[in-house]
Amino acid sequence: KQWYQRRVRGFLIICQNSFSKKLAFSFLSELSTEFLESYAGKVDQAHRPYMFIEFETRIGKLMRLYTDSRSPKQLNKINTELADVQRIMVQNIEDVIQRGEQLSVLDSKANNLSMMSQQYKKESHQLNINAQQWKYIACGVGFVLLFLFMRYWVL
Repeated sequence: KQWYQRRVRGFLIICQNSFSKKLAFSFLSELSTEFLESYAGKVDQAHRPYMFIEFETRIGKLMRLYTDSRSPKQLNKINTELADVQRIMVQNIEDVIQRGEQLSVLDSKANNLSMMSQQYKKESHQLNINAQQWKYIACGVGFVLLFLFMRYWVL
């Protein structure tokens, strides 16, 4: 079995791994608050090891309250934990949906770009062919004019 161990303001809690971390730290926080409210001025003056033994009954009551799964406080804390988990899961699902939408937009843009590049390729090929044809036509017209010039004006 694993154990949690945590010190808060000089207080120590040790519990089994199966016990909720939030409940353990909530117990420790409440216990330390009650102890400091009751004995804050007397801690520095403690000379005996068991000077605060009467606080043990309060510790026992608080432990029963936190370990009894049917207590309203315990149920409220569990419900709060479940609500937190649900909120986090809803947020994660919303994030995944948003990423999916962004991927869809990106995919459509990529498809558009692909279609436009294919269209550009076809049009540029056609313009190349047209340019070549105009070159041949210009050369042909030039030869015809040269031939006519040579035939009628030079001879």
